Amino acid sequence: MTTISLSRIDLRHDHVLMTHELRAAGYDDRDITRMTRRGDLHRLRHGAYTFGAYWQGLDETERRKLVAHATLRSARSPAALAGPSAADLYGVPVWDMGDEVHLARLDHKAGRRKGGKVQHRGTILAEDITVRGGLPATSGTRTALDMIALADVPRALVTVNGLLHAQETTPELLARRAAAMRYDPNTATAPIVLGLADGRCESAGESLTLHLAWRQHLPRPDLQVLIRDRSGRVVARVDFAWPALGVFLEFDGKEKYRRFRRPGETIEDAVLREKRREELICGLTGWRCIRLVWADLHHPERTAARIAATLSGERWAA
Repeated sequence: MTTISLSRIDLRHDHVLMTHELRAAGYDDRDITRMTRRGDLHRLRHGAYTFGAYWQGLDETERRKLVAHATLRSARSPAALAGPSAADLYGVPVWDMGDEVHLARLDHKAGRRKGGKVQHRGTILAEDITVRGGLPATSGTRTALDMIALADVPRALVTVNGLLHAQETTPELLARRAAAMRYDPNTATAPIVLGLADGRCESAGESLTLHLAWRQHLPRPDLQVLIRDRSGRVVARVDFAWPALGVFLEFDGKEKYRRFRRPGETIEDAVLREKRREELICGLTGWRCIRLVWADLHHPERTAARIAATLSGERWAA
């Protein structure tokens, strides 16, 4: 039975194995087919594979990044990762953008969409291209503007906020480049996205909550508001707050509990600690708390009515 030997494989390319590399290591096409069927190899795209066990251990974002790497290695013309594929490389949130790999063509030829790959043609400045993790990619600023051109407002906002939070771009850089591109019909929503953009958002859920408040004509909240005890010591920080109205809002996504869970602490322990934290905040400020989860974002009108009722001091009846 054919088995794959690590000692015969060149692993310089982050576990992306091209067909010609497997052949050079002594595996013929029948070996490759057998190993793929057996699960020793996983096919990323035509002519590109990775180890099956390695693939199984990756999360959704890591899988997209690996496929993007394979696509870049397979490209027949010079290109750089762009849009959501570049955002994945930067490690910032990408929401509901599908699994296609997006590339910026650097040869000025026509763009095309085929085989899970979207090639974009456009004016690329020298400052628009960088290298991240050994791979060419559009800069943080260019990636943000490309997301505005590719996606609707909420999807674009998620990634733009992520890039701002990661300090891969700045509001000033975005405003300057957006002004230069204002006649591009694909960037018509840029004023909306950039007007909403706030790098203090720490997750996709927080960005979408900010968008919901704008879309449903709610007062714009303050973000990442510090809570102090009687001595002035900071004891907590809340996602959103309307201090003048005596309300704060927390978005409870799964990533929040994973991110802040202490060593040895279960999810249940983290939830209980969060409840005690809420009680502390309410006791210190006298504010009322609103908690949102992902399901609430799927019902924006109902969620907005609940927030509006709390802001006005009314009792919410679901």
